[in-house]
Amino acid sequence: MDDGVHRPSTNAWLDDYFSRFMPAFEKAHYKNLRDFHALCLKVRDNGGKLMFAGNGASASIAAHGRVDFSKQGKVRGLDFNEPNLITCFANDFGYENWIAKAVEHFADPQDVVVLISVSGRSPSVVNAAKYAREKGLKVVSFTGSAPDNPLRQASDISFFFESRAYNIVEAVHMMWLTTVVDMLVGQPEYSVS
Repeated sequence: MDDGVHRPSTNAWLDDYFSRFMPAFEKAHYKNLRDFHALCLKVRDNGGKLMFAGNGASASIAAHGRVDFSKQGKVRGLDFNEPNLITCFANDFGYENWIAKAVEHFADPQDVVVLISVSGRSPSVVNAAKYAREKGLKVVSFTGSAPDNPLRQASDISFFFESRAYNIVEAVHMMWLTTVVDMLVGQPEYSVS
């Protein structure tokens, strides 16, 4: 089929594509991984919870994180992906405030807010980070795109992957989250039942 679109050879394209993930494995990220792990242990020991939120695919990553941290990592988790909650809070407080309002309604003092956004600029997550910090809650963020994004600036622990390729950044965010889960378990292979 010749539709006029240039497609690189499969191997060259894949080599380039997968090379874009390599910075995620650099030791520069180890400190954040260790710091988040330590924070999770503190949350678990204090009976707190991790509250996860994001928009779009980041909401799916948040939900996956909540399940794995709760089930495997033994750190209670909560996410705000319930349609009734989202539509109620967005309708009553504005979409830009719905996550902050969810944090307001569900947070306890020993909790941590985990916010995921490729751009780091979505008003709903940025406002949630600002609210959480004002209330003395720790904020952990997973962002990409530009290094000066406001969510990154408003975080206590900031996981940042410098790429504007959404699928790559989202995959890296998932990898970093599940790495910390496995750190809590203490090994990469284990029974999940």
